Amino acid sequence: MIRVMLVDDQAVVRAGFRFLLEQAEDIEVVAEAGDGPTAVELARRHHPDVVCMDVRMPGGDGLAATREIVRRPAEGEPTPPAVLVVTTFDLDEYVFGALEAGASGFILKDCEPEDLIDAVRRLADGHGLIDQAVTHRVITEFARRTAPPRSAADEAAAAAQLTAREAEIVRQLARGLSNAEIAQELVVETSTVKSHLGRAMAKVGTRDRLQTVVWAYQNGLVPG
Repeated sequence: MIRVMLVDDQAVVRAGFRFLLEQAEDIEVVAEAGDGPTAVELARRHHPDVVCMDVRMPGGDGLAATREIVRRPAEGEPTPPAVLVVTTFDLDEYVFGALEAGASGFILKDCEPEDLIDAVRRLADGHGLIDQAVTHRVITEFARRTAPPRSAADEAAAAAQLTAREAEIVRQLARGLSNAEIAQELVVETSTVKSHLGRAMAKVGTRDRLQTVVWAYQNGLVPG
């Protein structure tokens, strides 16, 4: 079962999300919180796999909660959950802040029910949510705002961290392709794509697909 925690200051929104998510046989809502500080406390207590996080909450900052929830665990601590930001606006300052805080993806509140379920499953699998056009706009803008000035030499040095095949797979990933679609594009096995991508993420220090795409934009591997 995929364990989910819902964080939103509106109880009716949490109730609606709970109802939708629990229609899926592989998803269980294990906790709810109405503000950031409570979310941090409940995440430590219940160890969800995915946190659906509203970042605009008068009772507590969802950005600070995201940063605390996904922080690197100490030795012996469980792996932190992935944070799925649930927002009203696709190009919202809060979304940029959530990406910077370490969120693994985001989705709009008016999404279709099956899209929310799919997003939770993707994050639980460690994929991040990067295959929606709106997400690419946000990543591009986020990278533009946060990337330090880089020379051609800097970009070459970043690319040199990866093999040619790893770099190509990251570029395909930034296009929003799944592992299977990348495999078809490059005429290789899906398992080969997964292995190359795992090595690339280890080399550049990213923990999921979304953060890897952000790295690619920030370091000039993918033009913004």
